[in-house]
Amino acid sequence: MGNFRLSEIRSGVYSLEVQAAGEPPLRQTGLEIRAGLDARVEVLLPLPDNSRQEVTVSDSIFVAPEEVKGSSFLVQPREILKSAGAIQDVSRYVQTLPGVAIGSDDFRNDLIVRGGSPLENLFVIDNIDIPNINNFANFGTAGGPVSMLDSNLIRDVNFLTGAFPAPFSNRLSSVLQVAQREGDRQGFTGRADVAFAGAGAILEGPIAKGKGSWVISARRSFLDAFTNDIGFGGVPVNYNFNAKFVYDASPRDRIWFVNITGYDYINIRPQADEPDDTLSINSGGWRSAAGLNWQRLFGTRGVGLLGITHSEATVRETQSDIRFNNQTSFSDRTREGETTLKYDLNVYLPLLNKLQAGGSIKLFRVDLNATQPFGIESQFSDRERVLPFNIRNQFNVVQPGGYVQSTQNLGKRFSLTWGGRYDNYRYLGATRWSPRAGLSYRLTDKLSWRAAWGTYHQQPVFFVSGAFPQNRQLLPMRSDHLLTGFTWILNNTTRVTLEGYYKRYKDYPVSPLFPQFTLANAGDSFGQDELLLPYVSTGRGRVRGVELFLEKKFSRKWSGQTNFSWSRTRHSGFDGVLRPGSFDYPLIFNGVLSYAFSRKWDFSVRGVYLTGRPFTPFNTALSTAQRRGVLDLARFNAVRAPNYFRLDFRVDRTFTFREKPVVAFVGLQNATNRQNFAFPGWSRTTNQQTIETQLGLFPIVGLNWRF
Repeated sequence: MGNFRLSEIRSGVYSLEVQAAGEPPLRQTGLEIRAGLDARVEVLLPLPDNSRQEVTVSDSIFVAPEEVKGSSFLVQPREILKSAGAIQDVSRYVQTLPGVAIGSDDFRNDLIVRGGSPLENLFVIDNIDIPNINNFANFGTAGGPVSMLDSNLIRDVNFLTGAFPAPFSNRLSSVLQVAQREGDRQGFTGRADVAFAGAGAILEGPIAKGKGSWVISARRSFLDAFTNDIGFGGVPVNYNFNAKFVYDASPRDRIWFVNITGYDYINIRPQADEPDDTLSINSGGWRSAAGLNWQRLFGTRGVGLLGITHSEATVRETQSDIRFNNQTSFSDRTREGETTLKYDLNVYLPLLNKLQAGGSIKLFRVDLNATQPFGIESQFSDRERVLPFNIRNQFNVVQPGGYVQSTQNLGKRFSLTWGGRYDNYRYLGATRWSPRAGLSYRLTDKLSWRAAWGTYHQQPVFFVSGAFPQNRQLLPMRSDHLLTGFTWILNNTTRVTLEGYYKRYKDYPVSPLFPQFTLANAGDSFGQDELLLPYVSTGRGRVRGVELFLEKKFSRKWSGQTNFSWSRTRHSGFDGVLRPGSFDYPLIFNGVLSYAFSRKWDFSVRGVYLTGRPFTPFNTALSTAQRRGVLDLARFNAVRAPNYFRLDFRVDRTFTFREKPVVAFVGLQNATNRQNFAFPGWSRTTNQQTIETQLGLFPIVGLNWRF
């Protein structure tokens, strides 16, 4: 019997072999080591009269980086892959965390965090900033129907929901960090699977006799193999490719390359049984992100990370309308690229303790090409068509930035983080300094208090700021975060958190043409033509709320989490009147529970409840007279939708085929078939209001086979 500590091990997946004298070796594979987390392995050696083996792995799952003083949530791959309702999509699982809401279309995976627009979330994948990680994405949103990421490649996810540290820039609400795992360094392996996101395969293996590894994933949707219409006149098709190559150049130097690519298209035609359908839509696009990173250890004092990354996205969409003799009513051929050179340094120094500093320079290449010859059919206007345009704008712009941050221990119980970042938004001709600070105090070994404050800035997307000459006068949007809360660690696998927060917005783009409209209420739909408007930066807003969170992880039989949130979101348009924001969900409840009946059977259930979101009713008289929906702007966001409720189930069964595991699973989305409210519509045929509903009862079937 003895204790052994193995230190200075790089992150990765390892095999451990222990051998007692005169006994066969005990081997445990698949041990996952992550940066900043301790892993404990207990090995029971064979007894003389009854040879047996038992290995238990437990992680310090609640240890956040010391500079993080706000809410942070570490998500494991198993939670994404096996949780009901997640359909193996990282964003859909994150939707179950505190303060995160499902939008008006649960066919999408938008992250609506503490009342903020989905455009306010930052995605970072293996040190690559990516504007959108989803298929069928456009420049006016940050979500989509399904992620381009293969969840089987995810090592862990860190989600920050407020007052996040200085290294993160150009977002107002939250940060989703995804670290992808390495390939197998021992030998060639693979797996194949079929699920909601499509069918695909993963191949992986070693490089240079285990000094590195490679892993690639390729996936394709398959619904088009069975039908040419899934209910709205077409069927989406998408292809995704993920790859990661890692090489240890020396004991101190690690180099890795990552690529994420997605291509998609859909053709929608008017449905014969839907007389109000007049649009034909041909839409497609591709987006790709790649990065080469070099990490160097400076002994025990620190680590430096140099990254060169590039992301590119293209949208191709054409709409033609029967009412205009099938002429093109909207066309978009926009392309945007972002190349980044950045360096981050973490060092431990006397007095300053942990010092973080870094800088980046981004080069944007933007090609805006959008036309709307007949104008937009806006429900905000009492005229049927307004603002015809022909936008053609090409430009390159550099955006430099940098940060510095220190985390210090003030005695045995206090920890202080302070710093800030500088960003130069050259396209807007603006420079901003964003100070940030946080404090934590350990009341007892299990109970701690924390508080954090910070200022955050974000440039409006180029699709908006470059659309009209007056939009060049926009300011970087701003939000100020203030939060405080308590964390109670009941044991190694269970914790409770209680946190209150306040967010204040200013300089948000608002529309003089439609004085009630603000971009703070946009970002969760497939359409983006309605966002192309002249704006001014006079919008303001505020969000305040309280969140209670309970989670239990890595129990032998069951694990799960539940949370309850109360909040109020208010935003103003050009008229300056604070009203309920479109993402104002006063009450949110989420619950996820997973239970292992045995080594072969797993069960998961998820429940979601949301207070109905606000919406603007129609002006019945104007709508009837014009045979189209015209909003009653005197009651902008003054009506609440019915409350939202959804219950999801999933069952997994593990088999063995040729000595390799095969996992089959079945599930139900919205098992009660509740007709949840999506948005109101207006039928030209009946000249009456209609109610559009979200996804009804939807079965999920999948298979995963390792070989």
